[in-house]
Formats: sequence, structure tokens, C-alpha cells
Amino acid sequence: MPPRIPARLTAQCCRASIERSRSSSLVGLFNALSVQTRNASILASLSDNPGAHQKRIRVGRGPSSGKGKTSGRGHKGQKQHGKVKPWFQGGQTPLVVQRGRLGFENLHAPIMSEVNLDKLQEWIDAGRIDATQKITPKELIQSNLIGTIKDGVKLLARGADTLKQPIDIVVSRASASAIDAVEKAGGKIMTRYYTKQAIRRLVQGKSFHTDEPLPTGPEHVGPVLEQVRQKGFFYRLPDPTSRWDIEYYRDPAHRGYMSHTLQPGESPSLFFKVPPAQLSRQKKQKGAKAEDTKLWEKL
Repeated sequence: MPPRIPARLTAQCCRASIERSRSSSLVGLFNALSVQTRNASILASLSDNPGAHQKRIRVGRGPSSGKGKTSGRGHKGQKQHGKVKPWFQGGQTPLVVQRGRLGFENLHAPIMSEVNLDKLQEWIDAGRIDATQKITPKELIQSNLIGTIKDGVKLLARGADTLKQPIDIVVSRASASAIDAVEKAGGKIMTRYYTKQAIRRLVQGKSFHTDEPLPTGPEHVGPVLEQVRQKGFFYRLPDPTSRWDIEYYRDPAHRGYMSHTLQPGESPSLFFKVPPAQLSRQKKQKGAKAEDTKLWEKL
């Protein structure tokens, strides 16, 4: 233990300093009063916080320790003599080889920014978004409702009952509940294809927003060039090229911006077509008048 300063020596030091300070200034008096007893034994009582240090288990130190003789490994076998890898299955054909993996992770799937209706209504109430104008990803990003620009924006229906006024919104995707909530409030919703680069150009003002797909055909070249000569060059929003995206934005159930290109009775799918028998049945159901028949009238 470190030596302690005896109290008798401390009192003598203090008395001597006070006697010296009588003939000195007041500063020396205060310096003498500031002398305190030093306790050097505090260094011997330093310790870690409870639970900061775990005592090491010493194996093979006799049977009374509980980890003696076999050191907790048991008798014989691979588990005592060596190490078993956690994925070892006893020598059988691994199950992942027999059954295979279920599903996969699509590394090329687009990452969407999610926007809920309750948060959108909160931004409208705060005046950060104008509900009387069309709401596009550009307005959502500039109002800081969306932070990082991703591959698109998806509208979700959390807080659907909080939507107070009709809105006109254009997003990349929308859930069925969100579509119903917006249309019940008297609003309009449309889904359009975007990319990360297209959204970034919209925010930077290098592109303009349009709800119509790019026209195809030689007859549209002249009007497009004339518009560029008058207004200057702006990047055009891209259109989908993959089959899944084309079918999504052709589907009226998703309120896709390409749904107007479907012919009457045409399926949104590019591969499957509506059978002719089902088409004729749909026409008959539209032409026939709905009659209220009661159960007891059929009996």
C-alpha cells in the first residue's frame, strides 16, 4: 500500500505556513489555507466497473473446478479431438444440394422511395406542398418529403383516412389501397416510369414532366424537332423497355400512363391474350340489363 502523509506532519506544515503568512501578504494566507491532506492510498482501491471484466475459465485444473480432466469436451470423438464446422451435416449430401435454395435476391430490382398518405397530408397542411397543383417526384423531393433520390417513388396507404382534399399526383408505383384512398377523396393518380437519372434531371431543371409516352413513327419527327428549335433542348423522360415494366404501365388497374394504348378487350400482358370466348361473354354482360331476381322466385 502506498505510504500516507501523517496528520502530525500535515498540521506542522500548515502551522508553519500560517506563521509565515502573518508577515506576508493576504495571497500567501490563502495559499496556506488551500493545503489539504493527501491520501495516497486511493491508488490501491481503483477497480473496474461491475461486469466490465469477466474472469477467464481455467480448464484442466482438477475435478473440483468443474472443468477438469476432459476440460468440458466429453469423452472421445471428433468434438473432443478436433473441431466440427457449423455447416457439416455428418457426411450426407448437403440439403442445399438436395433441395436447392428457395427463391433468390434480385440485385437489379429498382429501389423505391416510399411515401405514405399521412405524411403527404402533413406536408400539405404545413404548406410545404401545394395540393392545387400537380404533385410529381420533383415537388416531393424539393419539399424534403423524400431525401435521397432513388429509382422511383411508391405511394402507400398508411393513414388513408387522413387525406382531406383531392390531389393530382404522379408516382412510379402505388398500392391498390392508396389508389382507392386518393380516388375516394376525389383526386387523380397516375403511375409513370422513372429512372434515377430522369428524376435527378427533373429536379435540376434539365427535363420537363409529361404524362404521355414518347411518340413513335416518322410522322412525329418533324413536330418534335420544331418544338426543340422553339423551346431549346430538354431531356425527355424515358419509357419502359423491359416486359415487366411495359405490362405494369399498360395496366389500367395500376393507373398506368400507357393504359390508353390498349384496344377494347386487349390484355395488358404482352404474351397472354384474352380468349375470344371470354371477350364475347364480357360483351354479353355489358349489353344485358341487370335484373333483381329473388331466391324464392327461382324455387
